[in-house]
Amino acid sequence: MSAVAKRSLLRDLSLPAVVAGFITVLVGFASSAVIVFQAAQAVGATQAQIASWMWALGLGMGVTCIGLSLRYRVPVVTAWSTPGAAMLVVGTGAVAYSDAIGAFVLAAVLGMLAGFSGVFAKVMRRVPMALAAGMLAGVLLRFGLEVFVSMGTQLGMALAMFATWLVGRRLFPRYAVIATLLVGVGVAAAQGLLHAGQLRLELATPVFTWPTLSWPAVFGIALPLFVVTMASQNIPGVAVIRASGYDTPISPVIGWIGVANTVLAPFGAYGLNLAAITAAICMGREAHEDPARRYTAAVAAGAFYIVVGLFGATVAAVFAAFPKELVACVAGIALFGTIANSLAMALREESDREAALVTFLVTASGLSLGGIGSAFWGLVAGGICLVALRQRGPALP
Repeated sequence: MSAVAKRSLLRDLSLPAVVAGFITVLVGFASSAVIVFQAAQAVGATQAQIASWMWALGLGMGVTCIGLSLRYRVPVVTAWSTPGAAMLVVGTGAVAYSDAIGAFVLAAVLGMLAGFSGVFAKVMRRVPMALAAGMLAGVLLRFGLEVFVSMGTQLGMALAMFATWLVGRRLFPRYAVIATLLVGVGVAAAQGLLHAGQLRLELATPVFTWPTLSWPAVFGIALPLFVVTMASQNIPGVAVIRASGYDTPISPVIGWIGVANTVLAPFGAYGLNLAAITAAICMGREAHEDPARRYTAAVAAGAFYIVVGLFGATVAAVFAAFPKELVACVAGIALFGTIANSLAMALREESDREAALVTFLVTASGLSLGGIGSAFWGLVAGGICLVALRQRGPALP
């Protein structure tokens, strides 16, 4: 990194951005790490290989977050493919571990080619912004709802966090989420809800597995993993970027994520992609009031992800120490602004409003068909409605 770039990063970095990066990692890890562990077990990984998975995924997410965010000076947040991990849990069949690794490499290469060739970007340019915003709002809706669902089980903690956010938005808006997190940790500690008794420092060791391939691995893992990752992860990831007002060059971003994924796949990086939900945390006003400085939140997230990779077992225990209601509340509150902006953008154009609403509802429903999540099907449903309604003639007064 040049001296100018270093000075620029240090000048732009702020405490809210660092906290947004931490929350990004907290939400991403706490919400789906268990599925990744289960996926590793489903393909026959040993305990040492599971630790290697966490090392490879953490390093891959960290390097791509930092490198791409600094390269384009916009918040680029990557993540592991949660739908991909879920698919591995239920659909791998009797495939050798080395064949599974080979399938990961093949899926990563396909993603790299889809990125650098421009095919993925061409597909995305055909997605109307109203539908992309409606899909994003649908993806994030359940996180906003969880703030109030948490009140059913931890009323005191959830109310204290919500009240802190309300006061913070009025008196110290840049630090409202920071205060909310601190109050939540304080209340959880006072109520004895933090479980940190068995924490220990433990480094993960990378384990290289020479990739092999079989037809069952190609058709049962590689191709479905590629489709699921592109449809359920990268499309929402691009939607978050576009809906947040950033004009990031998509083709090289997807391509370089594929490169990192290909290099790290033999160590267990089964699927890396653009983040959607966690990316929205780094792209909202809570990360920084100035959109041009929010890239530092993604850089901070990358640093935390590298720590996750190096100390996978330890960090897992740290995140597990937080009660689930605390994680749900801080994630939902951090996303309030993004949810509101997405809904406003989705419903802004009257001609696209009904199609955007259908996109939002289908996405929020959690519908899953053929192993592909509701975000993709929301776009499909909204696109069908858009075509049908635009051909119906002028609306009645």
